[in-house]
Amino acid sequence: MNVIVALPPALAARLAADLEDAGLAVIATIAPDETAAALGDPASPLWDALSRAEAIVVPSSRGVLTAGLIGACDRHGVRVVALADRSSDVRIARAFGIAEPLPSTADGWRIAAAVRDGLVAEPGRRTTPGAVVAVWGPHGAPGRTTTSIELAVETARRRGHVALVDADTHAPSVAIALGLADEGPGFAAACRQAEVGALDAAELTRLSIPVGGADGVVDVLTGLNRAGRWPELSERRVSAALDACRSWADLSVVDVAASLEADEEISSDLVDGPRRNAAAQAALREADVVVAVASADPVGIARFLRGYAELRAVVGTAPVHVVVNRLRSGPLGIDPRGQVRRTLDRFAGIAEVHFLPYDGRAADAAMLQARPVGEIAPRSALSQAVRRVAARVAETALPVAGRAPA
Repeated sequence: MNVIVALPPALAARLAADLEDAGLAVIATIAPDETAAALGDPASPLWDALSRAEAIVVPSSRGVLTAGLIGACDRHGVRVVALADRSSDVRIARAFGIAEPLPSTADGWRIAAAVRDGLVAEPGRRTTPGAVVAVWGPHGAPGRTTTSIELAVETARRRGHVALVDADTHAPSVAIALGLADEGPGFAAACRQAEVGALDAAELTRLSIPVGGADGVVDVLTGLNRAGRWPELSERRVSAALDACRSWADLSVVDVAASLEADEEISSDLVDGPRRNAAAQAALREADVVVAVASADPVGIARFLRGYAELRAVVGTAPVHVVVNRLRSGPLGIDPRGQVRRTLDRFAGIAEVHFLPYDGRAADAAMLQARPVGEIAPRSALSQAVRRVAARVAETALPVAGRAPA
């Protein structure tokens, strides 16, 4: 049985010897970072090797395990055996329907057995749907994006695969806050693919950007790189894309814009004209749980109360967790928690409120390094408060979506 080994040189040499001892013939070795270039050149030795091979051993990583490699192997009838050490890399293999990856430290006989057995997983399918959490807040920058990022990061540490989606059609900023390039297609491309029924777990993995480390990875679908592209996020597209996210991630956190108006003026006489706020409305309707963010100052609370009725009209009976951000005594007196609780209870009937303290040092450090606060200052008061909110939101969202909380 002929095998191609596409692994780092030291690992490839060790594994090639083990496979030869197990009775397999290693007909070619190639460095993982050279596979993409080799696939783009039909005259490369890799194409000749694929025509003679029955299997290829590759690392399960975004740069190597791609749709191009899978397509080439399918055309030549070559079995793909993936090696993965991180949970995020395991998800990449599963998204492409590859058998459960083995660790890179696995014995040669185990990898040889996997090459011979060729078990194939169901591509990108989940037995239970994932949950969608929409994060909304009124105008005035109450901290929607920061809250979305921190909730996603903290949830990923404890509850599996988490996606972060920037669906803001007015001021998308997730990519900027995380130091990510926003030239990529991101969520807009996912929406276009969803409209034609071509969005699956493998495609979502390709379009997303991983953020995080060994303790948890968040797959980010960045937002529009120009606000003028908002017509690409139509209501139908956004709903279809988020539905695909349910079969991809355990929890999808969606950052949406503040405006919830129906856009009648924009629609004019068109039966199905473009509506700039359609993305926010679609995300909120799709959400299993909504997180509503208010800024802890008199103006922020007033704006929140005005928008909360509109929010309730859109989300219906979906649970809403109210988060009051940047809590401090300065603008609200000596009892800021009590002031906020009494105001929200009196004017909106909101009994349960979560508070995030004002932690300027941790927030500034995270912004300076373009990383989540939970990574830069995990012991800060803000990070600890976010963990409590994330646990409460996940406990609500997963049972609503049909999954048991972890």
